[in-house]
Amino acid sequence: MSDQLTFTNPVTRFPDISPPKQDQPEPGLDAELIPGTDRGEKSYRGTGRLEGRRALITGADSGIGAAVAIAFAREGADVALNYLPQEEDAQHIAGVIREAGRTAVLLPGDLTDADFCRRLVEDAVEGLGGLDALVNNAGRQIAVESLEEIDDQQWEDTYAVNIHAMFRITQAALKHLPAGSTIVNSSSIQAYQPSPTLVDYASTKAAINNFTKGLAQQLAPRGIRVNAVAPGPIWTPLQVSDGQPKDALPEFGKSTPLGRAGQPTELAPAYVFLTSSESSYVLGETLAVTGGSPTP
Repeated sequence: MSDQLTFTNPVTRFPDISPPKQDQPEPGLDAELIPGTDRGEKSYRGTGRLEGRRALITGADSGIGAAVAIAFAREGADVALNYLPQEEDAQHIAGVIREAGRTAVLLPGDLTDADFCRRLVEDAVEGLGGLDALVNNAGRQIAVESLEEIDDQQWEDTYAVNIHAMFRITQAALKHLPAGSTIVNSSSIQAYQPSPTLVDYASTKAAINNFTKGLAQQLAPRGIRVNAVAPGPIWTPLQVSDGQPKDALPEFGKSTPLGRAGQPTELAPAYVFLTSSESSYVLGETLAVTGGSPTP
């Protein structure tokens, strides 16, 4: 295994996995995923690009959010972690952050609760001593074969987590964000290439792209940059907690030009770049990290 700064062949940097059929209840645990994921514990090497930053990350205990949290800490940021209240993965990620010499603030809670979304920001500010980076990463994805099978509750819960929470958290954060702050939202290749089994999820990701581009223009005069990252097929607990049809798991990610699923740590540099001052002229961008699958 190489770190993200080492010259290597992207086809073989991580193994081509064939996950067995498996199921976990939402939101899923990295600790129980087969095969396990690489979130950067051993493969992400920091260079001080976020020194002194204070970040709130949602969906931060596993998968992409966990990888971003580790990368931010290795780059010098203190991190507040939001996640649904199950502690095994969260405690592990907090430990990695603290081993890097940074502060980890654990803020479990359900983002479908509007009051919690707003309280989350205040608790993050209190725990970190301020806030200058926000990563809206939490997402809900449930694969359903037909539109008729999506009941009102699933539709509303998907939008509550993926869209409404992002709006509420961002709105609450704005009064705390000084000039130079950043917001990065997690979109998806599903915004451009929607799977027939993910109609509700994919539509939220398209909305996130639009929200990102509009808000970026609105906040630019205040010196606050807003961007998004669009992951392709990344191996995370989201996929086994009904995010994919069970029969599709062994072939997950194999249709990409690289021929394999991505690992969460491969997303982290995109979030670091968009949060760092290196991207000071980048606003309203959706940066695709898809293993080569094209986006507009």
